[in-house]
Amino acid sequence: MADKTILITGAGSGIGRTTARHFLSHGWKVALLGRRAAPLTETADGHAKALCLPCDVTDAEAVTAAFDSLQNTWGHLDVLFNNAGIGNTPAPIDDIPLEEWQTLSDINISGMFITARAAFGMMRRQSPQGGRIINNGSISAHVPRPGSAPYTMSKHAVTGLTRSLSLDGRAYGIACGQIDIGNALTEMSQGIAAGIPQANGTTLEEPVMDAAHIASSVFHMASLPLDVNVQFMTVMATNMPYIGRG
Repeated sequence: MADKTILITGAGSGIGRTTARHFLSHGWKVALLGRRAAPLTETADGHAKALCLPCDVTDAEAVTAAFDSLQNTWGHLDVLFNNAGIGNTPAPIDDIPLEEWQTLSDINISGMFITARAAFGMMRRQSPQGGRIINNGSISAHVPRPGSAPYTMSKHAVTGLTRSLSLDGRAYGIACGQIDIGNALTEMSQGIAAGIPQANGTTLEEPVMDAAHIASSVFHMASLPLDVNVQFMTVMATNMPYIGRG
């Protein structure tokens, strides 16, 4: 894996940071993409195979420039982990400000599309042709939580992107899969362990899991040969209310 390259969005914290460090520890070259330079530098921790690319995924020109920088530095991209995303404050849809929806959709939908577009183009043009795109979905792409209309809608869009890229990528040796995550403990999900609204109107603590299990799962997906693909993988805390939720 010494010459393998991966670009990870949202690499400055949470699942992105944990996954980036996992790949670096296994000898991959890792491009770290995120809005702020300082958290990316912290994630890289001086590693010789880390490439920090401060960039907002909603800015198409900035994303293109980041991929150009990767191209000029390494010349090849094997994997994109399309990870960057945010949640919404739980509420009935009519209590959710349109500004909050717009910000979320810009990141979770447009940002995913823009980054996947750049990766697909690079993988299509490079020699040897091909690569792999792994989109970060959610169990909300299957079963929603109460008050999560913006987030749930965005994750259904991610599933549509995954399916479309899987089909369109066949002609170019580009595989696309999706990891749907349930209750990984990160900065973004701290509230889950403290208590979160349930479908029956109660608020309950839920089991959580170490984000390291997500990193190792993404690593498994990324390490497969391109004639093999994990189309969808769900990784979750065993006893969280997912099966039977609703």
